[in-house]
Amino acid sequence: MKSLSLLILSYFLFINHSDNANHKNRPKINVCTSNTNSSFFKIKKKSKEVEQHWKLGVALYAFHTFSFPKQLDLADSAGVKYVEGFSFADAGPELKDSMIMQLSAAGIEKIKEHLNSKKVRMTSIYLTGGNNKTEWEKQFKLAKQLNVEYVTAEPAIKMWDMVDSLAGVYKLKVAIHNHWKGVSNYWSPDSVLAALKGHHNFGACPDLGHWPKSGIDPVEGLKKLQGHIIGIHLKDIAAFNDPALKDVPIGKGVVDFSGVFRELKRQNYKGYFMIERDAEEKPSNLSSIIYEIKYFNDKVKSIN
Repeated sequence: MKSLSLLILSYFLFINHSDNANHKNRPKINVCTSNTNSSFFKIKKKSKEVEQHWKLGVALYAFHTFSFPKQLDLADSAGVKYVEGFSFADAGPELKDSMIMQLSAAGIEKIKEHLNSKKVRMTSIYLTGGNNKTEWEKQFKLAKQLNVEYVTAEPAIKMWDMVDSLAGVYKLKVAIHNHWKGVSNYWSPDSVLAALKGHHNFGACPDLGHWPKSGIDPVEGLKKLQGHIIGIHLKDIAAFNDPALKDVPIGKGVVDFSGVFRELKRQNYKGYFMIERDAEEKPSNLSSIIYEIKYFNDKVKSIN
């Protein structure tokens, strides 16, 4: 199956080639050890215990070569309790392999049944959106029925006002996601800030592995988006300024995660981290996801 950028680009080109040429297309906190079943953590600083309201999950796109039920099985095997879905996922044979965004209300209830059976919450979903208000509203309705806390998306510039208005109607925040230069309008933190201006239902979902493809230091990018970050995609990449590269497991590339976590702590960030993979390991990305959960927990506990 093609990478996320190619999938979404293909979808948008199919519905309207000319309009989308530049698009591709979250109580008390438990102590977290390196055990992969833990999604929360505590850290110590100067002998004082500090609680961090950071929730760790998996973006189901990490398992995009499988249908939704298998994606959920794999996320459950990794021990996470939070996931981010994507609207163009294969819903599975029970639902005739339709894309989730094409399901009826009854089909969406089946998706919720799968989530409930695993005791997993879909806290966000990536929306491809569409060319008009009707298409966007259908996907907002989908997100609302799935009870997500926010949606991740890359709306066309001319649709900012309309998407912001719909987000207000459905009481959902839109976390603007970035891909890389030449693929996404949002490759730079500055372009994300431009979208946020005057659009009170917009926030940001930085993808830490995509920024380096455009030569952007993730720590500096996070500084620019302070106060606007709703969710984060955890990803790493082997080098700067190479859009052709696929991601590597976090901690094995150029992203300074100690710096990332210190900066987010400084910002008093409270929200979700979603581990995501574009690369496709065999038989699945499960082993690298389990490694990344341990890396995240260990790294966060070590920051000052």
